[in-house]
Amino acid sequence: METVLRSASKEVVISPERAFCIIGERINPTGRKIFQEQLRRGDLSRIETDVAQQVAGGAMVLDVNMGAPLADEKELMVAAVKLIQKLTDLPLCIDSSIIEVLDAGLATYQGKALVNSVTAEDERLEAILPLVRRYGAAVIALPNDEEEIPDEPARRVELARKIIDTATGRFGIPVEDIVIDPLAMPVGADTSVVVKTMETIGLLREEFGVNTTLGASNVSFGMPDRHTLGAAFLPMAIHSGLTSAILDARSPQIVRSVQAADLLLDRDPWGAAWIAAHRAQQAAQAQAAQAQAAQAQP
Repeated sequence: METVLRSASKEVVISPERAFCIIGERINPTGRKIFQEQLRRGDLSRIETDVAQQVAGGAMVLDVNMGAPLADEKELMVAAVKLIQKLTDLPLCIDSSIIEVLDAGLATYQGKALVNSVTAEDERLEAILPLVRRYGAAVIALPNDEEEIPDEPARRVELARKIIDTATGRFGIPVEDIVIDPLAMPVGADTSVVVKTMETIGLLREEFGVNTTLGASNVSFGMPDRHTLGAAFLPMAIHSGLTSAILDARSPQIVRSVQAADLLLDRDPWGAAWIAAHRAQQAAQAQAAQAQAAQAQP
């Protein structure tokens, strides 16, 4: 099953037969006080740096969230989408909990976007799925509802079924445009949660064949040495059937673990992508060393 995303000039396919899809998470003011203040002033200059870093790190899609407190999120989303589409040809994931912001972002976007996100709550399904249908977008679906964030994988699958049935049956959204988040919870709170996430991924693949995604940083939240945990978690999840993840592409340790998983699971023919990434890394290191040496000269 292939989930196809497009910008005005580029297509990215999320599929178990393709390279793992890295969705860059950095264009988001959450936890970034300076960026929040810049956005409140209407200053989007930091976005240019974030885009450049995520693209350089290997992102294939960019998540865009403009949820800065006390800022006009709708206006910022429109401006950000326009700016980012001038800076890169990567497809975008429009990320907001506010319906009007999603609508404005999708109306501005040139291409087929990914919407982040819808839950199994009836009110959210009724509000967000019509937008997904109207703009021909794909959507990330979280299997939780008004009552719970389920602990058991079987219940998560049950709620995923509700979302899929509603999206396909009532709104005519193709099943391949529904990307399920199996719910990655912090391992620091309960060391059994990752095993349950893996089980959920496997059940989703077996039951529906849909593509999946998650917030990779959620797993390591509150723990030390988070990059090592992320680098160990993602290859395990990929082997279980995960086909994409929202992560910070500035972390070479995590990105290289994903690229290694693609190679070892025979999704990188002849290791071409692995070798190209290694050579690019070597070239960047050599360039940095030369620049440092030049600065050291009197």
